[in-house]
This record gives sequence, structure tokens and C-alpha cells, in this order.
Amino acid sequence: MNLAMKRRVFLELAGKGAGLLGLFPFSDGSRQDVISLLPLGKMKLESSAFVTNGAIPSRYTCDGQDLSPPLAWDEPPAGTRSFALICDDPDAPGKTWVHWVVYNLPPATRSLPEKVSPNATVAGGGLQGKNDFGKSGYGGPCPPSGTHRYFFKLYALDRVLELSAGATKARVEEAIKGHVLAEVHLIGLYHRGR
Repeated sequence: MNLAMKRRVFLELAGKGAGLLGLFPFSDGSRQDVISLLPLGKMKLESSAFVTNGAIPSRYTCDGQDLSPPLAWDEPPAGTRSFALICDDPDAPGKTWVHWVVYNLPPATRSLPEKVSPNATVAGGGLQGKNDFGKSGYGGPCPPSGTHRYFFKLYALDRVLELSAGATKARVEEAIKGHVLAEVHLIGLYHRGR
């Protein structure tokens, strides 16, 4: 039984048994609280452009050149068949704003360079989805006011997603359910000076 399958079984058991016993704080009736208890493998995601919870340089934003930042990660869990990356801003007014969606990166991939082309395909393999600017590829931070957090979320998956180029974040998140072997986040901050 692979890790994704074990995780799915654990979630089912937690929802049917442990949740009813009050062992987990299911505040809204969901099983999301259990996910943080599961060992999903350990990976590190970092950027040479900024540190976690540090400021994203303006060259990677709408105030600069709007380039995608360089990203690098270490060895994924055994059984990884692809990677997916989502970058979004939960502090945007009205909804979480999607800045970048990349998926089906080959399992040997360990980095994305600065300035990934906005093409539907990624050099070396992989596809790009549609961001909330209505475009393919990366759209950098451009907050209307205040300091916003930008979550770069990398997923090691036990499958290649059966999605064409241009998929939305929602479609990618639906496709990866039950197939995540490891997940890691890198958070960058950006504040537009006025």
C-alpha cells in the first residue's frame, strides 16, 4: 500500500471513528484538521531570491519585470511520478488570488529557473495552467494595498495528471486529491510602496 493510499485510509477511519470520539477538532465537520497529523514526506522548497517569510524582490512583481522567481527543492519521496506547483495569495480581497499553476513536472526535476516562459509547456517537461490574470504562466505579486503573503506550494505526486495545458488551480487541486506523497510551502511577502 503506497503512502497516498495509507493517507486516504487514515482519513476515512478518522472521519468515521476518531472524529466521532472527539479526538480531532473537526470545527466545520471536515477532515482537513487531520491532514497536518499525517507524515507526508519531508522536502525543502527554497528560492535564491528570497527567504521564507521574507520580502519578494520587486523584479518578481508587477512593479518590476514580473519574472517568476527561481525555485529549488530536494529529493522527493520514493514513488514520485510528477510535481505540481501552485502560487497564490490568500490575502487578496474577495478571494484567494492564483498567481501560478504548474503541473506534470518530471520526477527528476529539482528546480525551476528564474523567468519561466509563459508558454503552455515548461522547458524540460511540464505544463502551465491559467492564473487569475487570465493568462498562462506566472503573474507576480500586485497587491492593491498592504502586505500580502504569497504561498508557493509544491506537491510530489504518485501520478501524472491527466490534464491538458491551461488547467485552473481548482482542476489541479481536484486531480491531486489522494495522490500527494509530500507537500512543502515557501511563503514570500510583498508590500507595494506608495
